[in-house]
Amino acid sequence: MTAQTLKAARGSATPASVDSRTGRLQRARWLPSPNFDERPDGSGISLLVIHNISLPPDQFGGGWIDDLFLNRLDFDAHPYFDGLRELKVSPHCCIFRDGRLTQYVSFNQRAWHAGKSQFEGRERCNDFSIGIELEGCDTKPFTKAQYQRLLRVTRALQVAYPAITAGRIVGHSDIAPGRKTDPGPHFDWTYFKDELGR
Repeated sequence: MTAQTLKAARGSATPASVDSRTGRLQRARWLPSPNFDERPDGSGISLLVIHNISLPPDQFGGGWIDDLFLNRLDFDAHPYFDGLRELKVSPHCCIFRDGRLTQYVSFNQRAWHAGKSQFEGRERCNDFSIGIELEGCDTKPFTKAQYQRLLRVTRALQVAYPAITAGRIVGHSDIAPGRKTDPGPHFDWTYFKDELGR
């Protein structure tokens, strides 16, 4: 299916496209993180990894997520933050509770989101994946606005990177079992995959 056919089939829910030159999504707020490096030659982009994040845990809002990814978190602002002092991480994008979308790293570059990981026998998933954080936690449902935005973003990524098939969209827990639990039990995979296939 061509990009134009895919766009027509998905109608008004079609997301903005990915600019292949910059590796950026149109319509996304752009806050460049310093936490990235170059993808290895020939690695390609063939995996989408979904995460969740809340700072402090189980709390939403406050701007702490942006601050963490931009290396400007005030570690004295909350006791939990003290354990994050040495952490240098970044997803490509984050979708907040109200559906707002921020991009931190170009898709052309390697974000630091997966850590020690493996998919289908291939290690170092950061090399060939895109990471999307959802503002959320393992104990609360995600919002309708987040699902809607995630669907639009995923469709745009599938047009730009056709190797990201439905079977290559996973949770962090799938590629780092025993170490990670996100996006957690409240992420509705059945709903997401069903809607993505429409």
